[in-house]
Amino acid sequence: MKPIIIIGAGMAAYSLAREVRKLDKAAALLIITADDGGFYSKPMLSNAFAQKKLAAQLISQSAVQMAEQIGAHIMTKTRVKHIDTNNKVVDTSSGAFDYAQLVIAVGAQAIRLGLAGDASDHVLSVNHIDDYATFRDKLLPDQKASARVTILGAGLIGCEFADDLAAHGHHVTLIDPNVLPLAALAAPALSQGLQAALSARGIDLRLGTTATSVDHADGAFKVTLANGDVLAADVVLSAVGLRPDLALAQSAQLATGRGIIVDSHGRTSAADVYALGDCAEYRIDNEGRTSPLPYIAPILTAARAIAKTLTGEDTEIDLKHSPVIVKTPSYPLALVPPPQHAIATGRWETEVDGDRTVCRFFDAQGVMVGFGVAPQEAKIRQALMAALGTTV
Repeated sequence: MKPIIIIGAGMAAYSLAREVRKLDKAAALLIITADDGGFYSKPMLSNAFAQKKLAAQLISQSAVQMAEQIGAHIMTKTRVKHIDTNNKVVDTSSGAFDYAQLVIAVGAQAIRLGLAGDASDHVLSVNHIDDYATFRDKLLPDQKASARVTILGAGLIGCEFADDLAAHGHHVTLIDPNVLPLAALAAPALSQGLQAALSARGIDLRLGTTATSVDHADGAFKVTLANGDVLAADVVLSAVGLRPDLALAQSAQLATGRGIIVDSHGRTSAADVYALGDCAEYRIDNEGRTSPLPYIAPILTAARAIAKTLTGEDTEIDLKHSPVIVKTPSYPLALVPPPQHAIATGRWETEVDGDRTVCRFFDAQGVMVGFGVAPQEAKIRQALMAALGTTV
């Protein structure tokens, strides 16, 4: 019996494998991954320092344990070289394997900035547990109490790292071209609140500018900014975003946009080939708009639906709103960012009640299509979720 092959061993891949196994105890499952296949929660990477976690402590189960739990064969340290969608064959560094159905769950790659300077190749990104291990070793090479850390990007991940590292005693500088942190996701009032909280934490925010070069200097790094400022750093971390990994899909001539384009069932442009997770570009509304969805809730929703389709029950992916919880203890946020197409014609409305700020986004028709709240808690999140889709 030809297996369902899943390429990747992140949260998307393992969530799908678990869902398939719930529905079909006998289906042959083959998971192929270029790493060692250990299971960990990727969102934990940006707030593990304050918890004093080593990389090994973030792995909850090894590949061997996962294979036993879900009844799958897991091939680790195996690189997929090519997908032949006509003959339904995956060619790997360990040989070629036929598939009945194939799911691509290879995630996304960190965006690399075009920085000048003789140390630009020493700028780190944390997009995998191995990256976290490297970053931690660079940050604490001799177990010093603190280091000077420059973070490029004050988006979701950059702000989470900054808050976490500052809480651990490191000296953090946060750089972003926007005039406020988290500008792409949060209402201005919430971005201002976050800016104040991060500053109070001791984080040096350099906003409205970018880094242009990183050079070696006296055993550390010299970071030069577009505004002419020069910073000294022991570690430079890039957190400017992720880009769906399209290399395999494009070599297999699958339809791609920003991600691997899938239909409402997760199917790609090739028969019996699906895409899931950060590498996929989903249909997000009834008007045909598509987007990658780099959050946990869409991954789990899509995994459940695709598993049903793979096992014989044709099921659409029903993507529902789910709040993004921003892990910044200095200013705990929950967000449902408004759709990109609505931003130009919509508006934010802000309500301040004591220490809490609630921002609601209304589109041109007066429909509430997004929100943000800080400090966030379950009760207020649930009330705001219930209000989505209602009019003024």
